[in-house]
Amino acid sequence: MISARLASLFPVTFSRDFTASIVVFLVALPLCMGIAVASGVPPEKGLITGIIGGLVVGALAGSPLQVSGPAAGLAVIVFELVRDHGLSALGPILALAGAIQLVAGVLKLGGWFRAISPAVVHGMLAGIGALIVVGQFHVLFDAKPLPNGLQNLAAMPARLFGLSASNVAAAEMAFAIGLVTIVAMLMWEKLRPATMKLVPGALVGVLAGTLVAWGLGLSITRVEVPSSIVAAIAPPDAGFLGQMLDPALLVTAVAIAFIASAETLLSAAAVDRMHDGVRTDYDKELRAQGVGNLLCGFAGALPMTGVIVRSSANVQAGAVTRLSAVLHGAWLLAFVALLPWLLREIPMASLAGILVVTGWRLVSVAHVRHLFHHHGVLPVVIWVATFVMVVATDLLTGVLVGLGLSLLELVPHLRRLRLRVDANHGDEQSEIRLEGAATFLTLPKLLKALESIPGGRAVSLDIRKVPAIDHSSAEMLGEWIQRRRSGGTRVDLDAGDDQLRKIAA
Repeated sequence: MISARLASLFPVTFSRDFTASIVVFLVALPLCMGIAVASGVPPEKGLITGIIGGLVVGALAGSPLQVSGPAAGLAVIVFELVRDHGLSALGPILALAGAIQLVAGVLKLGGWFRAISPAVVHGMLAGIGALIVVGQFHVLFDAKPLPNGLQNLAAMPARLFGLSASNVAAAEMAFAIGLVTIVAMLMWEKLRPATMKLVPGALVGVLAGTLVAWGLGLSITRVEVPSSIVAAIAPPDAGFLGQMLDPALLVTAVAIAFIASAETLLSAAAVDRMHDGVRTDYDKELRAQGVGNLLCGFAGALPMTGVIVRSSANVQAGAVTRLSAVLHGAWLLAFVALLPWLLREIPMASLAGILVVTGWRLVSVAHVRHLFHHHGVLPVVIWVATFVMVVATDLLTGVLVGLGLSLLELVPHLRRLRLRVDANHGDEQSEIRLEGAATFLTLPKLLKALESIPGGRAVSLDIRKVPAIDHSSAEMLGEWIQRRRSGGTRVDLDAGDDQLRKIAA
């Protein structure tokens, strides 16, 4: 009866959104718990974030097909936060980060997050991926990760050869379950039949590991979840407001807000390239994320971002509207409320196996080659420096170093940093002429001018008077032109050879 009523409200799109929501739910379930484990918090914290990301942020989102939830990109900073300040500090910091995002969205600062150098973002994600791999490697043996990435890396040989395990037999059994999970996940993704292409590999991996552990009756560590989802919510206590005002924690809140916003809006831009529907309203998306993180802070859950894995699954499954994201949150809530006993059968080593694969995929060497071949040495230096500093020190230091190095791209153009954008919108064609250096400082202005062009109208883009274009602006322009052309719109580009080479990249 409920389905019939919903179908009457959404007669054209309901069936596609309903099917897509189930696919996204199956992808999100193991990832929500796994990212919570990588963050050093109980698995139910990740599930609460996934539920809020679906039911609340899904309804408010400025990116209709993007799915929000706990993200691997923030796992490391949350792990360090909980380690240094305790789990009770997570809620106040997250509420403050959400408030910062909400204010940024109200002030229409969403475009500035798009201006962050892709080299910094991908270097940051690669560093996070490496830290997740070396940390979760120890969880594969039913052990706890060490305090930082370098210690985890140094301890890997001893862990592998059984020199640091108090119970070698149990550690070997857990490792075997982790390997079963990884192999099942990768083999399914490589060999799955076309009729079952929407069944996610992460779910298959977790099912395989859980069934083997249950069938053999292995005595290994399993997921612990409360009998009631309400019991997992940690509402604000008497010290909540005091912690929000602690200057020592303010920097962490700003870092979470900054990184979560950048990852969300870059993910939204990637989702826009996957479909021909409504484009993202970046400021509205930022406001929705702020509301979501405020609620996660008051519930004592994990921070959320827009997440590309779940979002791409949503698009590939045929979603048309934000209803699919909302429904996936409802399925998460129903599953956790009705079947908590099933979650308790999942081995921790299985979740670690999923995270090892997820972390490994964040380290994209292909992106480094792309930067070098199309944009030169400096973006590669920025990527490497960000990656190394994230792994060797911490996430915030790595991002700040990367942003600092990005300023070097401005040095040759200090006298001509202003970009003039002339737009002339005719009845059948829009003409855009640029004059001056196109850098990440002027990217929000350029993006605003391009996004204001009505859809379906031919565009003439003249950048002959642009003496220099950095890799952030070049990649944004290339993506915008490709999206327009894929939608059937003619885009004429008048540019020099070097400009064309960068934009064609």
